[in-house]
Amino acid sequence: MSYNNSEDEEYNKPFNPIGEYIGGRNEAGERHGEGETRLANVYHGGYVNGKRHGQGTYSFKNGGRYVGDYSQNKKHGQGTFYYPDGSKYAGSWVEDLREGHGVYTYSNGDTYDGEWQHHLRHGQGVYIFKKNGAKYKGTWVKGNMELAGEYIYTNYRYQGHFINNRPHGPGKFVFDHGCEQHGEYQKNKQDFDAALRWIPKGITTLTSPAPEKEK
Repeated sequence: MSYNNSEDEEYNKPFNPIGEYIGGRNEAGERHGEGETRLANVYHGGYVNGKRHGQGTYSFKNGGRYVGDYSQNKKHGQGTFYYPDGSKYAGSWVEDLREGHGVYTYSNGDTYDGEWQHHLRHGQGVYIFKKNGAKYKGTWVKGNMELAGEYIYTNYRYQGHFINNRPHGPGKFVFDHGCEQHGEYQKNKQDFDAALRWIPKGITTLTSPAPEKEK
């Protein structure tokens, strides 16, 4: 999965007022109403008192493109960003940052559908791994899987707590055929850098109704 959250840096640079402009202006001579500015990049959309405001499309020379809402020169509201590597984000923006609910489709085909804060996955969300069809559903903190969550596979799922994208501490595997294996992920006391080990502690019948099949 991609944890790179700096892909928009090029697109958040201050607006360069120099370039060819075709469109409306106000009494002060500022860009106002619908217009198009052609620099190395091209913007077509609304302006208010010289600033991008309202609906607009910004096409970047490297192939990136943003289509959506602007406020005071910044991406703000609902919009879709098409990145040059083929990835795409569609959702809420606050002052040029992914914030609120949105869906990110990564260049490798993975998808994240959930909450964002300050450009990072943060809150409740679902990440689907295209390669194997596995799914993480749960809490995210500053871009990482943290706290309560579950990994969902074809015939079973793991439910427990996560720290820094890994299961940690008590949890259980829930199998579709009607049983659960309880246990705990623990660190190796002799090698703290080693991967966590699953320590099984017992098998029971389902302690809650069997989960519905994921579609």
